[in-house]
Amino acid sequence: MWDVTYGSISIGGKDIREIPLKQLNAMIAYVSQDNFLFNETVRENIRKGRPGATDAEIENCARAAGCHDFIMQLENGYDTVAGSAGGHLSGGERQRLAIARAMLKDAPIVILDEATAYTDPENEAVIQSAVAKLVEGKTLIVVAHRLSTITDSDQIIVVNGGKIEAAGTHETLLEDCGLYRRLWETHIGAKDALEVR
Repeated sequence: MWDVTYGSISIGGKDIREIPLKQLNAMIAYVSQDNFLFNETVRENIRKGRPGATDAEIENCARAAGCHDFIMQLENGYDTVAGSAGGHLSGGERQRLAIARAMLKDAPIVILDEATAYTDPENEAVIQSAVAKLVEGKTLIVVAHRLSTITDSDQIIVVNGGKIEAAGTHETLLEDCGLYRRLWETHIGAKDALEVR
């Protein structure tokens, strides 16, 4: 949401500086690695994605995001207060609620900023499945250091020192970009080391 200092960013052919902020915000759903939950019920935290949503719509998104089962095990189900900054929930649970909130918003552009960075392998699989449902038919922008999360992307942009070093598919970058190839080999080596333990 920083203003462009040079060049331009456009959505649907229109410079984003010409789009009213409220309209621009409505077009984007954002899920970060550090998702904030309000000291309100789980239901109301999900409803932040679309304030006029019905309880049924909220529960449908919670099911799609893999949240419904753990929510029903909470003391008061959907009426359980999440706690200050979501402190009554685990990191993986907060992440899934944030994805449910983004699903409910149903924005055409989804930005995932290290959305699985702090999740354990069990939660990562659930979150990856939820993300796949979230992004169907949408433009997806993913910021990731865990390269296995982006290998199926239409285009990967390698940024080095604040500048674009290369762009292409996973396969193309493995062939043509030494930095990406080294990062991938390091990623695979670290993953293999974890699996051996």
